[in-house]
Amino acid sequence: MPFEPLTQYPDHLALEEEILAWWDDEAIFDQLRERNRGGPTFSFMDGPITANNPMGAHHCWGRTLKDLFQRYKALRGFDQRYQNGFDCQGLWVEVGVERSLGLNSKREIEEYGLAEFNERCKERVAEFAEIITNQCRRLGMWMDWDNDYYTFSDTNIAYIWGFLKECHARGWLYKGHRSVEWCPRCGTSLSQHELINSYEELTHPSLYVRFPIKGREGESLVVWTTTPWTLPANVAAAVKPDAEYGLTKEGDWWAVERNADAAFVRRARGDELVGLEYEGPFDSLPAQKGVVHRVIPWDDVTLSEGTGIVHIAPGCGAEDFELSRVHDLPVLMPINEAGIFYEPYGEFEGRSTEDVEKLVVVELERRSRLVEAGSIIHRYPVCWRCATPLVFRIADDWLIRADEIRQPMLDANATVKWTPDFYSKRMDDWLRNMDDWNISRRRYFGLPLPFYPCDSCGRLTVIGSLEELRERATGGLDQLKELHRPWIDEVPIACECGTEVRRVQEVGDAWLDAGIVPFSTLGWQNPEWIEHGYATGAAAGLTGADLPDHAYWEKWFPADWVSEMREQIRLWFYSQSFMSVTLTGRSPYKAVLTYEKLLDEHGREMHRSWGNSIDAAEALENIGADVIRFMFCEHVPSQNLKFGYAPAGEIKRRLLTLWNSVKFFVDYANIVGFSPGGEAPPDLQPLDHWLLERTEQLVAEMTEAYERYWTPALIRSFESFVDDLSNWYIRRSRRRFWDGDEVALWTLWHALVRSVQMIAPVMPFLADFLWRTLRADDAPESVFLQPWPDVRQTDDGLLAEVAEVRRIVELGRQARGDAGLKLRQPLRRLVVQGAGPAQGHAGEIAEELRVKEVEFGPVEATELRVKPNLPVLGPKLGKELGAIRAALLAGEFEQLEGGGVRVNGRDFTSDEVLVERGAREGWALAEDDSLTVAVTTELDDELRLEGRVLDLIHQLNTMRKDAGLALTDRIRVTLPERDSDLLRHEAWIKEEVLATEIRTDGDKEPQITKV
Repeated sequence: MPFEPLTQYPDHLALEEEILAWWDDEAIFDQLRERNRGGPTFSFMDGPITANNPMGAHHCWGRTLKDLFQRYKALRGFDQRYQNGFDCQGLWVEVGVERSLGLNSKREIEEYGLAEFNERCKERVAEFAEIITNQCRRLGMWMDWDNDYYTFSDTNIAYIWGFLKECHARGWLYKGHRSVEWCPRCGTSLSQHELINSYEELTHPSLYVRFPIKGREGESLVVWTTTPWTLPANVAAAVKPDAEYGLTKEGDWWAVERNADAAFVRRARGDELVGLEYEGPFDSLPAQKGVVHRVIPWDDVTLSEGTGIVHIAPGCGAEDFELSRVHDLPVLMPINEAGIFYEPYGEFEGRSTEDVEKLVVVELERRSRLVEAGSIIHRYPVCWRCATPLVFRIADDWLIRADEIRQPMLDANATVKWTPDFYSKRMDDWLRNMDDWNISRRRYFGLPLPFYPCDSCGRLTVIGSLEELRERATGGLDQLKELHRPWIDEVPIACECGTEVRRVQEVGDAWLDAGIVPFSTLGWQNPEWIEHGYATGAAAGLTGADLPDHAYWEKWFPADWVSEMREQIRLWFYSQSFMSVTLTGRSPYKAVLTYEKLLDEHGREMHRSWGNSIDAAEALENIGADVIRFMFCEHVPSQNLKFGYAPAGEIKRRLLTLWNSVKFFVDYANIVGFSPGGEAPPDLQPLDHWLLERTEQLVAEMTEAYERYWTPALIRSFESFVDDLSNWYIRRSRRRFWDGDEVALWTLWHALVRSVQMIAPVMPFLADFLWRTLRADDAPESVFLQPWPDVRQTDDGLLAEVAEVRRIVELGRQARGDAGLKLRQPLRRLVVQGAGPAQGHAGEIAEELRVKEVEFGPVEATELRVKPNLPVLGPKLGKELGAIRAALLAGEFEQLEGGGVRVNGRDFTSDEVLVERGAREGWALAEDDSLTVAVTTELDDELRLEGRVLDLIHQLNTMRKDAGLALTDRIRVTLPERDSDLLRHEAWIKEEVLATEIRTDGDKEPQITKV
């Protein structure tokens, strides 16, 4: 038997496990790489996945897209690198280790020991890198898994040092003193790009507080705050200079616009209040000694919330801090790195901001300073690693100036092809508004910033390589096992002035780690190839990756294509671009495909705490990789995707059309012993010619979609083709298959093989399974070893002709359905208006729609129905409406140009009446933009009898299938006496159900027995 029979339904999970093992056993991926070696290059750079937890279902989206287009390019003969990346250091990893060890603060980490803590971090990375690798393999992702890059490699770190040295040489590197967003749990500041989308709906206190004005007995400023813990650090109150303020009879100053219903006894412009001094809310605190609280002007005071008077605490807010520079205000910083109040804050000392909020409310109420206390739900920034609400505090962070590089990065982005294209503007918007890059974190397991400040001469030395470190080091090299804390902290260097200096303790932003990989993994400026030269430091033993030479970098840089989710615009795409434009003046990638978020099937964000999160392992085990990949590819990437078991089940149902088409072919091919292969037979019928052209059209459409990285078009084209294949070619050719027509079998075989080739990058498991079922003896063992077919010119006239026939048939079915006439009920007559080349297919249309006659010409089976547009004509006509409505219902109207009507001597415009076109009695119709199809609905006895015969044929064939009979088995049929009149068509019934005998008796239902 030349073809392995298929089961009735595919077992996707078992099938995928079988193919996965077969790929490994036969080294299919290795064969593919070897075949393409030395061919044209396609350079893809993988954005590193953080090796901190198993993959979630959302990771599968990006991994699918990456694998899909690499597979496609491989089928086109492109040589590729296939290097996977792991992000290995930074707070994601640290927080995971802290939780596993039961640690909850920086102090506890230091007590545990930095060396031991960092070893645990490396162990965690190694553990989850292996888990993620196995999950990616199960998804069907082909990568060079033995040569991954790990961003905590000494090589990667040294390349970042070189970048930072270049920034320093350009004068971009500086230490900033400013108010920054701060995570008190992690004990470090955050960058601007880490804050986008890091907001949650939180409930905070909402306080209205009085600040008594000095020298004005009984008068107070009223301020509003949602952060009461900042009030002990208050130094000023800001008003809008040109706004109107009013004094209430209770002695409270408000912006008039914010308290419009109050009775004001006096009014003044904001600038008249500037300079007034007031009593601070907590003047008795030691920290407040010598502070003169005063009113300052600020144009940005909002009048959309609060009181129009803003409490200013420069040590607790970015805008407040900038105002302190403008107005020479004192800066009070109340909290330490852990968000705990310092000693000069009296009773608040040693307490968290949350605890202080409660004490503040109590104290203000005790002193009658509290006007109103409530709560507010608002969007508030949280730490993207641990979800702790952020605070502001003054910090000295290391930053890279962005002004000089802004325009070069915009120019570089103009050279990039973004898909979807509007994301290019998103990137431009980010670049135009980006702040200086805050690159320092007060943490432990991360990139050690190579900054060595000298207190003696004031010079900052930035080490740019491991070689330079060794040259400048004054000790500690013998214990330097890798470029991480605590070992790097023990390597001092000599300043140019001769003083021994030590490295700052900060580590770098993790996006420096990921942004440098287009240079560190490709060997930029490396003079000679170093075997395993990337597998250094913490990465040693985890990968065998080499450090290539500069010629290799020139060959593979920039990347032809990269893909990550949309939020990476401000993260990986940004950091890569920043570093690449700095070092080379150009973009590190030529094309980008980006996509949105994964939601649950009801449209909610996935969260473990909500119980609706699906991780990758669960999805792969219960849904299967091919269905997951198909789901991602079908979706328009600029929209959030609803992921779940119900959508997956629907995709499995749709994929049955392909499976059943292959099964149909295999079953009939095996009956006649058909052997695949060779060229098209010479005696093709018109329908065969059409399917071959339709197959070529599929190749052209899907190739074009692959080339522009647009997966929705892939799925749309593929499903349309499979529908044509199954519901037109196979159905229209069934008689030929029953007769063992080898021309029809070859045509169907060719179309199936091509369709499997086209969809292979999307569904690699199912495609290779079906390829192995269908392939000719001289074809490669895997679909991925079969070269991609050439795109050729198609016969567009033939394709359009059959497409029009199919549209007519679909409209005919729609008309029948609207009239409640099932397709097995023959009808007498069908009229088609607007047809072109389809007029030569009257016989096919008649067979498909079970009509006796097909006519082409004007459809006169319609009538206009006009009704008054009641919301418009009701008020206009009043009592006359009834007469007008009756006349319209009786058809007593005249049509006017422009869609209006004349009735009872009055003209009405198209806006005043509702015009519908429907079928006359005895007809059903359906239409689209250019075609109208009408069918008669009246049935006579002959038509009813034929309808019953067709129902019986359908019933008997269903019984054959349920009984498990082979396609060639013959049967005897026994009918109830009531159906004896059907024997007028006995020969027809026998032919359709392969019956040798039909008889009747008293049974209530038809019976069959195998001969």
